[in-house]
Amino acid sequence: MSLFGKMFDKKVCDICGGDIGLLGNRKLADGNLCKDCAKKLSPWMTDRRQSTVEEIRDHLNYRQENRQILATIHPTLVLGTGTKVYIDEAARKFFVTHLSNWRDYNPDIIDLAQVIDVRTEVTEHRTEEYHRDREGKNVPFNPPRYRFSYEFETTLMIDSPYFNEIQFELTDERPERRGSQEYRYYEDMADALRAALMPATVSPKANAAQNLAESITAALGQAVASINVNAANTIAAAQNAAAAAARTVATQPEPETWTCACGAVNTGKFCPNCGAKRPEKPKVFRCDKCGWTPEDPTNPPKFCPNCGDPFTQGDAV
Repeated sequence: MSLFGKMFDKKVCDICGGDIGLLGNRKLADGNLCKDCAKKLSPWMTDRRQSTVEEIRDHLNYRQENRQILATIHPTLVLGTGTKVYIDEAARKFFVTHLSNWRDYNPDIIDLAQVIDVRTEVTEHRTEEYHRDREGKNVPFNPPRYRFSYEFETTLMIDSPYFNEIQFELTDERPERRGSQEYRYYEDMADALRAALMPATVSPKANAAQNLAESITAALGQAVASINVNAANTIAAAQNAAAAAARTVATQPEPETWTCACGAVNTGKFCPNCGAKRPEKPKVFRCDKCGWTPEDPTNPPKFCPNCGDPFTQGDAV
């Protein structure tokens, strides 16, 4: 049979049994898949061509169960711009999508325990600039001039039998200058995303308490082992040290709170309700020559009325 004869042979989907049109076949390792069944697969699945019919059936069963779990998910934290990560902090589950009507598209629900790593790499893109010469030709500058942009690409490494990584761009509008406010915004977002998807197993205070308990145990162990007239003093010293350390941990200042425009009260760099960034504090000015402070420290005059020194950014405290 000729190549064209095979091309026009009627094909049947090995999953649903329906007829496959001329351009609708999605080849599997040992069979065929129609485009309608292919739409039900996870968007993060990358090895469909190497999958068997049985593996695809198992994958579609997983996708059906995923839709049932999706109905129970209620995101409390959203991070990202174009593509976003929706996190249900209470259920410790999340999903990634660029769609606003995500409940209609069955995004993959992933447990935080499945996250192996969160990596964000910054790629610098350089485009040479041109200008028109006297003859109207588009020519490069001499020396060359370039326009830069920075792409923040995030990769989530996932422990799943159906896919092992999720890649998406964190930036929707790429910053044009390294270290700019926009650049730092995406750096902070990348840090917040990693902290949310790979939370520490214990808090800093819990670590301090654990270290304290270990210190007490070691001190008491040494006291019992020595069994001499100084044993009582050693135990008392260990207890005093433990009490002092406990007071230090207990008196740690609570993090400063701020109220977002949406009304949520927060302590972190981003609002968990709407994703807005924490506003920067206004600068406060005081004359660096004579120490005079304006009535409104955030809105100084051009010159100090006490000594005449001009107010500059160097007077900000």
